[in-house]
Amino acid sequence: MNAELIVSVSGIRDTTRDAAIEFAAAMDDRDVRLSLLVAPRLKGKYRLVEDPATQSWLRGRRLAGDAIVLHGYDQAATKTRRAEFATLPRHEATLRLKAADRVMEQVELRTRLFAAPRWDASSGALAALPEVGFRLALGLTTMLDLERDIAQRARVYGIGEGFRAEPWWCRALVMGAARTARRGGVLRLAISGAQLQRPGPRQAMLDAVDLALYHGARSDVYRWEPFSAAKAA
Repeated sequence: MNAELIVSVSGIRDTTRDAAIEFAAAMDDRDVRLSLLVAPRLKGKYRLVEDPATQSWLRGRRLAGDAIVLHGYDQAATKTRRAEFATLPRHEATLRLKAADRVMEQVELRTRLFAAPRWDASSGALAALPEVGFRLALGLTTMLDLERDIAQRARVYGIGEGFRAEPWWCRALVMGAARTARRGGVLRLAISGAQLQRPGPRQAMLDAVDLALYHGARSDVYRWEPFSAAKAA
């Protein structure tokens, strides 16, 4: 059974957009689609609503077959050394999700897919997601269909945004990706826009993708299938 390859890029903003564009072009050359993890706000007072160039690029990528995934609201730590949604109770998670959803709708990038910053969502956040209309919750080791309450196990091999980026880790990631691709199943690769600006991590991600394709992996994106489509299939 051939592996399913899902490649995601996070931390996309004005200062990382060029690196993301270059990486996307490299993926286009390989017929690999991307899942683009987007947050309405980021550190340094970044606001997606004030960045029309990034908005336009993201909309174009979605039209071409890439997926848009909400990646938090502002990624601010809610507790010391913990990611934004890692410890939130249900009510606070709902408020942040609604605020993020409004922004994404405003910039025509609304999505029903959610990946918490650092892939870490509390039980309260998971409970809040379907209330706000989300259908798929992506964690570090699972992909949870919130409508069907079915979790598919598959771990993320990542660089940046909570993952290490040292040379030894990049080598381990490439080897781990190759093993997963040989076994079949779902291979989830993730890299941050900031790390795409560094030649070592970028090359490691390209190597991991190339090895997965060599072992017969097929490209896919994070997605949720409605019930009618699932029955028709």
